[in-house]
Amino acid sequence: MTSARRKSYGVKGAPYAFLIPATVLFALFFALPIGYAVWLSFRKVHVSGLGLGKGARTEVWAGLENYTDALTDSELLNGALRVLGYGCIVVPVMLGLALLFALMLDSDKVRFTPFTRLAIFLPYAIPGVVAALLWGFLYLPDVSPFYYVLERLGLPQPDLLDGGPLYLALSNIAVWGGTGFNMIVIYTSLQSIPAEVYEAAKLDGATPTQIALRIKIPMVAPSLVLTFFFSIIATLQVFNEPTTLKPLTNSVSTTWSPLMKVYRDAFGTGDIYAAAAQAVIIALATLLLSFGFLRAANRRQKQEAAR
Repeated sequence: MTSARRKSYGVKGAPYAFLIPATVLFALFFALPIGYAVWLSFRKVHVSGLGLGKGARTEVWAGLENYTDALTDSELLNGALRVLGYGCIVVPVMLGLALLFALMLDSDKVRFTPFTRLAIFLPYAIPGVVAALLWGFLYLPDVSPFYYVLERLGLPQPDLLDGGPLYLALSNIAVWGGTGFNMIVIYTSLQSIPAEVYEAAKLDGATPTQIALRIKIPMVAPSLVLTFFFSIIATLQVFNEPTTLKPLTNSVSTTWSPLMKVYRDAFGTGDIYAAAAQAVIIALATLLLSFGFLRAANRRQKQEAAR
């Protein structure tokens, strides 16, 4: 083989060489754990006799038994319903505020835009556990300054950690922490719109409200779809907020959300096989919902483009 040919092979193989570290890390820390979880989901422990002594507990093939048990588990289904109600509050409120803030920051009349943008984004930089702890103590009547003010004013003091208000309390934490990130995504998309579009609309007599409703929002629709997609995934995987608030109230059980149920079964009761099956079901549900939403969004964009 000539030197020119070896050099040609070396140039062609260079991109693949750069991909090797990322591929190895992906296989070790993503693909293998997923594969191991799927493998565990088809296994179970068979107990012989009293379960004492060497060989009394053996791992055997379970087939679809773990999946059948998970799909008929009332605790898992009730957790999914609670997360559904939680998501119906979080997603529209968070994206609505993010869009509103992005439109306000994109307005020519807003001053101190860099400071305002940073102030709205800053809660996202706070870790979720820390944010849940901060809000949790603000919800406690004995230590919250809000309850002290309400008491001094003679106003009612609702218990935000019990019953229906608990959904609002948890949703508030998610909205407070996630609005800034979604706002940045939408605001960045607004900044990419050519200024000539706005100038043409103003020459036609369009008001700022009409520009926002008829130009800005339709043109940032892909960003809205992206943020909605991320919000759905985050909602289905809610774990930090209810887990952090659990020691502060009896209204949050160890199975309040599906992921909390998985954690309880895996590390509380030690049934890693049932937990693995539940985790696979949650992952598949997230994948199907996300794929269905993206496909519906793409179909609608194609229909609008064809008009």
